[in-house]
Amino acid sequence: MSNFDPKLLLTIYILTMRRTYSFYMDVPEGFLDYLKTCSEIFARHVDWAFENKSTNKIQAHKDLYHKLRLEFPNIPSNILQTTRDQALEIVKLLKFASKPKKKPYSAVRYDARNMALRGNLLTFSGPGKRIRTMIDLPTFFQKYKSWVMKSGTIGYDKFKKKIKVSLIFEAPTPQTIQRVKTERIVGIDRGLYNIVALSDDKAFSSQQVRKQKRKFLHVKRQLQAKGTRSAKRKLKARSGREKRFSSNINHVVSKWLVGLPYDTFVLEDLSGIRNQNRGHKVNNWMHNWTFYQLEQFLTYKAGALGKQVIFVDARYTSQKCSNCGITCKKNRNGSQYHCTSCGYFGHADHNAAINIRSNYILSAAYASQEAIWSVEQALANEPNAVLLNCNATGFLVANQ
Repeated sequence: MSNFDPKLLLTIYILTMRRTYSFYMDVPEGFLDYLKTCSEIFARHVDWAFENKSTNKIQAHKDLYHKLRLEFPNIPSNILQTTRDQALEIVKLLKFASKPKKKPYSAVRYDARNMALRGNLLTFSGPGKRIRTMIDLPTFFQKYKSWVMKSGTIGYDKFKKKIKVSLIFEAPTPQTIQRVKTERIVGIDRGLYNIVALSDDKAFSSQQVRKQKRKFLHVKRQLQAKGTRSAKRKLKARSGREKRFSSNINHVVSKWLVGLPYDTFVLEDLSGIRNQNRGHKVNNWMHNWTFYQLEQFLTYKAGALGKQVIFVDARYTSQKCSNCGITCKKNRNGSQYHCTSCGYFGHADHNAAINIRSNYILSAAYASQEAIWSVEQALANEPNAVLLNCNATGFLVANQ
């Protein structure tokens, strides 16, 4: 404990709140050829990236922009640039492991330069000219009137034979909590057997979820063993069903959490947890664990209510005793935690959730005290300086 640094415990992510509205419209004249051309431009930039072993956007612009402008004069300049950015970002994400391919009618990325919404009038760049259309935002979207449309995507839906437009709206300013009472903070431990376990002893069990996923897995193996064309079609359809099932569970859990009487939700930072090798069975569980989606849902739902989500270091939260603070790996046995030092006995997930909450409170207190020390140091040599201290409530007050 002598090397313990509370400053390493606390990580605060400021995420911008966004909402997406999608609708369909008739295909404008020449728009399908325009989408095909954008896919070709995408492929050109991918080829350039692999030839030059680079994802540098500035260099790609120098090498390709003028050639492509001459070759495709009907494609607006800003669409060339957004297509270039999209291609190079995907190559960078894949780390040159494989060449990304874009279908002829797949969506084109738009931003504030080539798409605008004024009232109900939507305008966006198209083949050679700007396309204008009137849209009707649904009633539930009226509460986002103050939000700003930042970007969007436009592609072709071959089943509906229509153009699909998705508009992405962004909150003008993120809502943050300036001060939170200690009793309004809850620690949350995420796991495979309990989707979430809270420091106040509440939990959301994953028993029924795991049961349903085992059914999905059983049917999936049967269809894979069959191997026929109809089995493959069925596999694809069931894959979408499983994703929707997991997404729905995460929506239910996150909605339940934000409805609790807390202002701050403290989670473990689980970045890189899937990189650890824990054996074939556990690795499969980890791969199907949608913890990241849950934290994203919780973050935007909490932000919409003026609440916040904080992340702390995950190390030793499941091994440390929440009662006496002793860390010992042997104290945990499956879902049970029994401290050999102080005799504390309880559920391991609940114990971890208490530690997560305590880590945040400790690091927040440390950060506040460090700020007070900085103010005192700055004012120490000033004449008639008013030194600030922290009273019992934690607020800064002047010395009398």
